[in-house]
Amino acid sequence: MKNSTIVNIVLALAVAGLYIIHFSGGNKDTSTQPSKAKGPNNPLSIAYVKMDSMLYTYELAKKLNTEFAEKKENFRKEYTDKRIKFERDAAAFQEKVQRGGFLTEERAKQEQERLVGVQQEIQKLDYDLTQKLNEMQGQISQQILDSISSYLKSYNEVKKYDIILNSSSMLEGSAQYNITKEVTQGLNERYRNLSK
Repeated sequence: MKNSTIVNIVLALAVAGLYIIHFSGGNKDTSTQPSKAKGPNNPLSIAYVKMDSMLYTYELAKKLNTEFAEKKENFRKEYTDKRIKFERDAAAFQEKVQRGGFLTEERAKQEQERLVGVQQEIQKLDYDLTQKLNEMQGQISQQILDSISSYLKSYNEVKKYDIILNSSSMLEGSAQYNITKEVTQGLNERYRNLSK
């Protein structure tokens, strides 16, 4: 589940990066900036970030993923505890039926219906917890994506890159264009300042 969380976050960030690149490139106010024709004498200004590395070192992402893992573990424990109790009750019921421990057949049927109801509750709990975890994972991914997108927008107002790529969507890149460390440091500094 942790790997799928990271993959989902990386994919979401890749889409956001393309979104930012697409819309920030077309919204520049050219009236106050000298026009720059791209070509051999004036190449594109490109940088990239290694999103997977950034997610491992970005303090907000680490915090949110740790909180998610704790909630996931609590949900798993809640489900497991109820499942184990049900299995014990079902085994005790089976044993009691085999040794004729119920006074009436009606009483045995009531207990069986009760156990079927408990089993259905456990199945519903499993479904509900899975849905809740998926929703939380989506919210975490969106929060991290929004934070990184917001930072990259302000970062790029100063740096003026034409394109900032996510390394997961490119095959090769020279280290001189890798801004991962600089961006992560800026993200962490902003996060610490906002957390005070």
